Amino acid sequence: MFFERPESGERAVLVHLHLDSEVNREDPREFEELVLSAGGDPVEFVFGSRATPHAGTFVGSGKLEEIRQIKERHEAEIVMFNHALTPSQERNLERVLQCRVLDRTGLILDIFAQRARTHEGKLQVELAQLQHMSTRLVRGWTHLERQKGGIGLRGPGETQLETDRRLLRARIKSILARLDKVQRQRDQGRRSRKRAEIPTVSLVGYTNAGKSTLFNHLTDADVYAADQLFATLDPTLRQLELDAIGQVILADTVGFIAHLPHKLVDAFNATLEETLNAELLCIVVDAASDQRDDNLHQVLDVLAEIGADKIPRLYVYNKLDLLEQEPRIERDADGVPERVWLSAKTGAGLDLLLEAVAERLGDDMLNATISLKPEQGRLRASLYRMNAVMQEATDERGCSQLNVRLPRSDWNRLIAKETGSVELIQSA
Repeated sequence: MFFERPESGERAVLVHLHLDSEVNREDPREFEELVLSAGGDPVEFVFGSRATPHAGTFVGSGKLEEIRQIKERHEAEIVMFNHALTPSQERNLERVLQCRVLDRTGLILDIFAQRARTHEGKLQVELAQLQHMSTRLVRGWTHLERQKGGIGLRGPGETQLETDRRLLRARIKSILARLDKVQRQRDQGRRSRKRAEIPTVSLVGYTNAGKSTLFNHLTDADVYAADQLFATLDPTLRQLELDAIGQVILADTVGFIAHLPHKLVDAFNATLEETLNAELLCIVVDAASDQRDDNLHQVLDVLAEIGADKIPRLYVYNKLDLLEQEPRIERDADGVPERVWLSAKTGAGLDLLLEAVAERLGDDMLNATISLKPEQGRLRASLYRMNAVMQEATDERGCSQLNVRLPRSDWNRLIAKETGSVELIQSA
């Protein structure tokens, strides 16, 4: 931010400390993947251990000197820490190392900035970056005194730091207002889907679990998919037709990661609402990952943090081609689909996923053939108005035989208003 920055391929020294005070420790391998995903070139990984972080420089004086020598030997342009650093720690480290220092939060923000493609995504990233930057402005302006005015403009003035903070506050306020407008538009779209009784299925999961590849296979979309962390940043919605259910909306969302920075959770509130308003969460898991269980716990923690832990869920174990196993559906004690094992890359098991989703959503749907007498035209009109009639025929008595599909709650509400009886010929 305050040092010259090349486009990509920056040589980076990575630092990871094992701290006795840390309960949930970061994964060094995942951190290296994050650096590679950001376009960095890791030249060496420095490990160490301490009881607690050093208040001023996070690492001790001996380790700091070791990092400095490694940085000079490799002519590295940046040093990255697999931890959250305070603004003063970043400032002190940069003073000693004479290069940019980035912590885990700053690295994730940088990746998000590279991945943002839509207007909303760019606004969300900028908001998170500005909030993160506002506490670190001082390091760029410690060499400046107060601004000096000319004749007739002399006075106490305002420091450059204060000017920048004021401009930052104004920009943050502007972005929040624009995101609020986007959120209202999303709310309007969700209300329209709710009126049309179209359920939403949201794909969630750890980053690089294969959500976008799965999304593309199911919807014939062309969402960017790559074997890298945070390949997807902007949410994408597509319609999907399911047998016995009809139309559903499938949402591809941003991947989660261990200890996702709170600034990002707050900034991406509008995006995460697609998850909050879903009727079913398909939690995509990298079945071939050594960290499979830990990653799943991290996803569940984020879902609980955003208030989505009560939404029905279906676990989708992806990348089965790497395990050389057969696709399958695993059910709970009541016979309800609980896990689907598949490969989004090869397409094996996608039919099982659609079957499981239809079964989970179909629990609250009525699929039936009913017979209506000519005098029950009002009920027939209501069913057509709700797009619930799949097919219609007339029998020899002049009665309408309708194949209907609609939520049971809506059916019960219609029947409660009906004075005459409705003949149910067949129900599934």
